[in-house]
Amino acid sequence: MNVSKDKYEAVIGLEVHAQLKTNTKAYSNDENIYGAKPNSKTSVVTLGHPGTLPVSNEKVIECAVKLGIAVNANIRERNEYARKNYFYADLPKGYQITQDKTPICSGGFIQIFDEDDVEKQIKITRIHMEEDAGKSIHDLDPFNSLVDLNRAGVPLLEIVSEPEIRSSNEAYQYLSEIRKLVRYLDICDGNMEEGSLRCDANISVRLKGDKKFGTKVEVKNMNSIRNVKNAIEFEINRQINLLEKGEDIIHETRGYNAVNGETQSQRHKEEANDYRYFPEPDLQPVIVKQEYISAIKNTLPLLPNQLLKKFTEEFKLSKYDAKIIIEDKNTALYYNELCKYTTNYKAAANIMNGVIKSYLNENAKSIDDLNVSPKNIAELISLIDQNKISNSVATSKIFPILINTQKSPEKIAIENNWIQESDSDTLLILIDQVINKYPEKVHEYKSGKKGLLGLFVGEVMKLSKGKADPKLTNQLIRNKLD
Repeated sequence: MNVSKDKYEAVIGLEVHAQLKTNTKAYSNDENIYGAKPNSKTSVVTLGHPGTLPVSNEKVIECAVKLGIAVNANIRERNEYARKNYFYADLPKGYQITQDKTPICSGGFIQIFDEDDVEKQIKITRIHMEEDAGKSIHDLDPFNSLVDLNRAGVPLLEIVSEPEIRSSNEAYQYLSEIRKLVRYLDICDGNMEEGSLRCDANISVRLKGDKKFGTKVEVKNMNSIRNVKNAIEFEINRQINLLEKGEDIIHETRGYNAVNGETQSQRHKEEANDYRYFPEPDLQPVIVKQEYISAIKNTLPLLPNQLLKKFTEEFKLSKYDAKIIIEDKNTALYYNELCKYTTNYKAAANIMNGVIKSYLNENAKSIDDLNVSPKNIAELISLIDQNKISNSVATSKIFPILINTQKSPEKIAIENNWIQESDSDTLLILIDQVINKYPEKVHEYKSGKKGLLGLFVGEVMKLSKGKADPKLTNQLIRNKLD
């Protein structure tokens, strides 16, 4: 769309549902398993049969407290449950157990970087506990919608942001940070394709400087972070185009079509839904005491922002390198461990983001599958730093062997005759041989064709069978010729 966006700004709020990694459902002992045979993980409690009573899952409360601590939220002491009443085919009880006026967490923020790479905090309105609905399937039967109630009752945390996001890129970062956080905390696998992390976006636009919000549109059906970004970008442009034409924006729910990259109207919202919230009569309030919060806090791992600060300030990495490393929790912990055995933190980052990352990606493995200890990687870096081996030999020859052996990098280098020749007298003998072999090239070099230096270095490398220290060889040849 060819529109001028300079005079408008977007106002975006995200509602994120994180499906929790608990063994059982939120209010029953039904198993919480993704991919089980349809309707095989349900019970009379999940289905809301008369005479059955729900019971709070303590693990859900623990997950909520962990996330609250991680985002610096206020954690409520007295937590009451509520019934949210509405009818849908995959909501077997006809209501959802959630929290209304007493969310377990309020306030807090997610830290991102704005368009100018400046830190920006997106405030969080609330985080509350609730249960998921079942799943309606519309594409398996040409005549009927199918319902799988396995997901009904699965525990969720809903994370609602303030409308402080101003671009599709900020939304992308915000959602990426939430996914990273829930994975670091090990409370959700963050897999949007499987629906364990879901996001609805509330989007409006207004003239820059205007304090009044525009008409809000809610966009659903986005199954990846990139799709969230693309849907928001399309919707911003669509709304600006309407305003530029003098047309009204309709308050509605729209779905995102990833095939054509457009949002499509699903239903109009003439007035707010009346969910008839009232206190859940079958569940007592849950009291979360400060002692419990403190105990949970002591179990938390180092979180992404803490590691980013450590890697950039203590290890002096660039923000770019540090962000790549902390993207995955176990990769960040591996790097943190590696830095206990080496002080060449930049070289360690280069190996992590280079040969190790390439190997894992090419073999569809995670860092947990890497059969090389951080200590051995540190020894590999030490060999390079001591000019015993070249970086090329380390990454292309020794590293592939390390993956399949328990031998040390130095032993592998010695056994394969890969230790570099760093003795100046020995190298000077080889350099003299090369210079005597190419007298005309020596003359050309001295006449100004300095690019011939590579020829001389290459010839010395051949004579040494690749064992000559390239840096030292380069310098000795320059000294000799200049």
